[in-house]
Parts: sequence; C-alpha cells; structure tokens
Amino acid sequence: MASRPNFPVSNARERSHRRNVLVVDDSAVARLIVQRVVNDTDDFEIVGHAASAEEALEKLRTLAVDLVILDIEMPGMNGIAAIPHILRFGRNAPILIVSSHCRADAKASVRAMAMGASDLILKPNSPTSNDQFATALLEKMTRLTVPTTQKVPATLPKSEETDYLASGVPVRRPVRCLAIGASTGGIHALSAFFAELPRDFTMPILVTQHLPADFIVYFARQLQVVSGRKAIPARDGQRVEAGEVLVAAGDAHLTVRKCDGHVRVCFDYNRTQDGFCPSVDPMLSSVAEVYGSDSVGVVLTGMGRDGAMGAQMLAKAGGEILVQDQKSSVVWGMPGAVARLGIANMIAPPFDLANQVSRRAKAFGCK
Repeated sequence: MASRPNFPVSNARERSHRRNVLVVDDSAVARLIVQRVVNDTDDFEIVGHAASAEEALEKLRTLAVDLVILDIEMPGMNGIAAIPHILRFGRNAPILIVSSHCRADAKASVRAMAMGASDLILKPNSPTSNDQFATALLEKMTRLTVPTTQKVPATLPKSEETDYLASGVPVRRPVRCLAIGASTGGIHALSAFFAELPRDFTMPILVTQHLPADFIVYFARQLQVVSGRKAIPARDGQRVEAGEVLVAAGDAHLTVRKCDGHVRVCFDYNRTQDGFCPSVDPMLSSVAEVYGSDSVGVVLTGMGRDGAMGAQMLAKAGGEILVQDQKSSVVWGMPGAVARLGIANMIAPPFDLANQVSRRAKAFGCK
C-alpha cells in the first residue's frame, strides 16, 4: 500500500479562527472576484492562490485548508483529473466548483461531483449578478466548512411489532419502491450507493437531487453508468416501471400517484417552505401515500432540512427510513434532521444503506 503524504499544520490556522481557503483558477480575474468576496467577511481567509492544478497540489503540501475552490477547465491537468489528488493532499477538504465551464458543459460538472467535489456555483455572467454570486458563494462556503455538532439519539426507537433481520434492522414488508433524496455531496454519495446496490434489484427507484434543470440530463446519464440501470429524467404522466431510475426534473417536484390502475409520475410545481425545487419532501410524501409500508426512503448528504417532513410521513405510513451517517456526509443537514426525529431505522454510509435495501428485498423475494 502506498504511503500517505505528511500533512504539516498551517500556521495560518493557528493564528486565526478563520477557515482557510485555496483558490485554484487559471484566470486572474476569477481569482480576484473570489478574493473580493472573501475580503468582505471575517469568516474566511484565502491562504493560497494557484493558476494550475499542479501548482495547487504543490501548495497543499505545505498548507492546511478547510476548502478548495476549483475551476474545471485549466491548462495542463484539468480540474476533474485533479480532484482525487486534491482530496488526498487536502485531507478531504470540501471542493467547491466555481467555473463558467459549468454553465457551458454541465456534463463536466456532474462528473466532477461524482468524483468527490462537494458542490458547484456558476461564475456571474454579468456585472449585475455579482451581488447574487457573492451571497451564494459565501453561503455555500459557510455550509461546506461548518461541522454539524448536533448528535443523533444514542438509541433509535424500535416498534414492538417489528421483525428484525440478523443485522437488527427493522423489516416489515416487501420493497415495491425505493425513493432517494440528496443535495450537497449527493452525486458522490449516490454513486457509492448504486455501486453497492445489486443489479438484480429491479423495483422502481425515484431520485431527487438538488440540481439546476440544465444539469439533470447529464446527472441521469451518470446514474445510468454507475447503477447499470435505465436512468432518465422523469416525465409528467409517465408510468413508474420496474427496473428504471426516474430522476426529478430541475423545475418540478417528482411525485407519484395512482391513476387507471397504474402508478404514474405527477409533477408538482407548488413552492415548498424551504424553497428547493426539486424538493425531497413532496417525493417522499407521495411515496408514503401510494406505496406505504412497501417502500424505503433514503436521505443522503445535503444542506438544510429537505426530506425531514416527507420522511416523517413515510415512517408514519410504515415505510423504512435509511439515512447517511454524519462521518461520511459532506453536510449532515438533511440526514441529520431526519435522524433527530427518531424515525431512522438505519444510520450508515451509503454502501451499507444499499446493502440493507438489498437484504430486505431478498428477504421477501423482491427483485
């Protein structure tokens, strides 16, 4: 096994409570824009600039950073190729993709997040959007670098009527539908989940991932590659079929309903309380109504509380609730909110959650 590099502690981190940021972009203008945004806050300090991926890796040998802001398209080693190395030398510091290339080529951005980048933001395309960019950038930087300190209950509540597998996880019914919600860091978590989910699991799978509408088609293609299943953006009114992964469109909530003896997709355009679109809550709520205890809801890494209300409704309907653990989450907001409700049947890394879905399906002869 290759030896890991030595990671010296940055003097800057010792001197200040500010979170340390490395900006990697071959554009001096782009670096200056980020610098100006950071200069207006006391929460962050840019401890290094790099005009190439190679320069960034060299700087990470002597810097301890809390966040890496990374351009995708650069001369030499591009941002995508650099991600595994940055994660290694940056001690898994979150990577925020900030690039105009994201708008021009959403496929590259989805690939970057599948490889481990935590989130993305588009550079402002006009002077009038600079203020919006600054606000969004600082919000994402803050959420990616502030650890969640709230803890889950030491013991999860268990129903007296529940039967248990050898693993001790409650199982009540067959699996007729699997619904998964995620946000920040979710593409990488979903890749890990689907890599472990056996391909003979053929029940319908619904996925809501917080992404702009322009990214959804590329996200679906990425899921098809990692899952070995047909994965497509959901269409309003289409039948929910076994063996397919339906991905929420970026401009509507993915919900399901029974119609003419079939389960069909029903787009919901109503604004949710948290403002997310697509939102996990409407999806899980509709799954609770249509599939009830024959369903499994999975909430993966993400900011905020989206999914908590829907998971609560699904749990009340008898569905099983699985959430990603804090250690493996980029942001333990969404899964943490569900866990603190005391309704999670399992809290674990994505690959363990996938194994639980498989165990339950096989226990009842579902494929």
